[in-house]
Amino acid sequence: MIRLFVALALPDDVAQGLLMLESGVPGARWSTREQLHLTLRFIGDVEEGDARAIDETLSGISAPRFTLELKGVGVFGGKNPRALWVGVAPNEALVHLQRKIESVMQRLGFPAEERKFTPHVTLARLRAAPTERVIDYVAGHSLYRSGPFETNAFILYSSRLTPNGSIYAAERDYSLT
Repeated sequence: MIRLFVALALPDDVAQGLLMLESGVPGARWSTREQLHLTLRFIGDVEEGDARAIDETLSGISAPRFTLELKGVGVFGGKNPRALWVGVAPNEALVHLQRKIESVMQRLGFPAEERKFTPHVTLARLRAAPTERVIDYVAGHSLYRSGPFETNAFILYSSRLTPNGSIYAAERDYSLT
């Protein structure tokens, strides 16, 4: 079995900017450089044969290159915050690509993603983080903007869970035209 997801990689300068934001919240397990990405579709554990079918199907997706900009900071979990994230400025090309990927995954027999697509980059996982410190962090970084960057490909990643967090490996790149 192999655990897979589809995501966009971040350029080094954008990732370095995000790493500079990573402090000030007790109980946060901050993402490493290797963990910073924008997930388009979590697939989960699949057999090797299914992984080959996924690869073949993803390679058939045609979509244009586009420019992205990260914007703002938020939290998942409401009153019990569990993750800090950086959002993405509205982008129709990104939504179009994500919908194409979702569509081909469903055609392959994978169940539809139940959650609405909320493009983001996870900065930290939170465990018992003081809510007031999380609120202060979000307020203090709410005007964050990365500046625009070009997106030329999407990537099929594998994920291996460890006690120190997930380790990701890029399995295949798919160029955007």
